[in-house]
Amino acid sequence: MPEDTTKPEVAAATTAASAVTVTAPQPGPVSQWLSGQGFAHAVLEPDHLGVEVLGVEAPFLPVIAAALKASGFDYLQCQGGYDEGPGGQLVSFYHLVKLAALADQSTATQHLPAAVKPEEVRLKVFLPRTGDLTIPSLYPLFRGADWPERETFDMFGIHYAGHPHPKRLLMPEDWKGFPLRKDYVQPDFYELQDAY
Repeated sequence: MPEDTTKPEVAAATTAASAVTVTAPQPGPVSQWLSGQGFAHAVLEPDHLGVEVLGVEAPFLPVIAAALKASGFDYLQCQGGYDEGPGGQLVSFYHLVKLAALADQSTATQHLPAAVKPEEVRLKVFLPRTGDLTIPSLYPLFRGADWPERETFDMFGIHYAGHPHPKRLLMPEDWKGFPLRKDYVQPDFYELQDAY
């Protein structure tokens, strides 16, 4: 039996639900600076801590990362990847921090209040899982990208062009597939009894 929408409570709830609007994320300071410099990017929702997140096209990643590094984002805190799930994209991300500026502040004042946080930004490159999974490596800019990019390749199959050691890090070289993809099918050649 269909629900009676003539009751005032149901009608009010239906009206309130339809009044919800989706707003596009607003550009943060890093996005505004990049736009002012002529760098195209997508503004994404900030993360749960308020860190600015930007979508970047793969060919432009090194140029944008170099511009950010020149503007003070001198530390690659984290690089990784994830799979959005069936039918979704594979994502490679880089989390950059302005660390030298924070160190300069602490030297000038001898100590910083606990509330002072460094500026951070996260760059994300979205790749269709059936398309070209190649991204330029950021190893030439950030030496700390060496093992994380290798691990992301190993687990998700994202290739980093220009990486000096483009081989698996965790799995054997002859391993088939990429274990952290959500469509990965585990090979059946490793049996439980082989462990005994």
